[in-house]
Amino acid sequence: MNPRRLVSSFFLIGRGPKFAMMLALATFVASCGERQQQGGGPPPPTVIFAKPVTRTVVDYDEYVGRFFAINSVEVRARVSGYLDKQHFKDGQLVKQGDLLFTIDRRPFQNTLDQARANLVQAQSNVAYTESDYTRGQALVRDKTITDQTFEQRAQAFRNAKASVTANEAAVRQAELDLEFTELRAPVDGRIGDRRVSPGNLVTGGTSGNTTLLATIVSTDPIYFEFTFDEGSYLRYERLAKRGQDIASRNASVQVALKLIDESDFDHEGRMDFVDNVIDRATGTIRGRAVFANPNAMFTPGMFARVRVPGSPPYEGLLVPDVAIGTEQARRFVTVVDDQDTARLKYVTLGQLTSDGLRVIKGGIGPDERVVVNGLLQARPGTKVHAEEQGAKPAAPAQQSKK
Repeated sequence: MNPRRLVSSFFLIGRGPKFAMMLALATFVASCGERQQQGGGPPPPTVIFAKPVTRTVVDYDEYVGRFFAINSVEVRARVSGYLDKQHFKDGQLVKQGDLLFTIDRRPFQNTLDQARANLVQAQSNVAYTESDYTRGQALVRDKTITDQTFEQRAQAFRNAKASVTANEAAVRQAELDLEFTELRAPVDGRIGDRRVSPGNLVTGGTSGNTTLLATIVSTDPIYFEFTFDEGSYLRYERLAKRGQDIASRNASVQVALKLIDESDFDHEGRMDFVDNVIDRATGTIRGRAVFANPNAMFTPGMFARVRVPGSPPYEGLLVPDVAIGTEQARRFVTVVDDQDTARLKYVTLGQLTSDGLRVIKGGIGPDERVVVNGLLQARPGTKVHAEEQGAKPAAPAQQSKK
């Protein structure tokens, strides 16, 4: 018998069956490790990559602002009287010229009738004094009447004509006051609720204590006002002076807007005004855009976010936003080099497009293979099996028959 086998048998007998089982397990594990080393280890992980997309893009600046009505009118009476009727429903849309309120017309109709009667009397008086004046001209030439008497007749004729003029003005004013008893909408828009009920006495005129009856605000189109900082203002102006109009006061620049419950900038408008001073307290300047509002969705006082072009168009590189990683304050992407090794590259980010692509302003080239799927397996410095996004997977190799 072999001495080594005899010694092993001796130790096995001495240690017992439990020790024999442990020794057999260790031998099996060692043999598996040897076979694994002979086979070359597990295959590298598979990752999906995509090359950056080249596209003409524009950088945008976003600001928060508020809607304002282009026209806002306070409906006040021009004549004093008792409010007779209301001809609208609170909060409805009205057109220019629609009848809103009526003041009791009867006192103003009486005043007009009296003024017309006075005018008729004054006109008849003019006819009488004119004939007397004409006769006086012939008599004064014949020395039948004195010059003093003729002058009295001429003065009476002049007074009669002045009375006609005054009564004509009184008739026009009475007609105007009667017209003012009907209060009509001066602009198109949405009217608020009535401030005075019919039956109350309202004060009219041009003084500061006139009675406010209602308020009308225009809805279509509508203004959107926002403020931007001094640095952005300087950037816009410099680009405008180079012929690249962005948001200068001289350019009708297209802008986009979204409401607080919307995810995309779907509403298009244009810039129409930039203020002439920068606020010393805030260091900002006021800008204004105008938007169409045919459905009256935008309401004065409503908040929204506006997107303004912040650069001229340029060719940019874009990658899926899911490929962007974060390392404290820095952003990076994982790329696969020529040796199929995963590498990190730190990048400078731009805006996010509506189709989920992120503009990359620096850090990678147009031919980089950017990992978009399998980022956890693509550890820096490790070998990977890279497949292009959208490409058909390679068919498995067929085993040759012997």
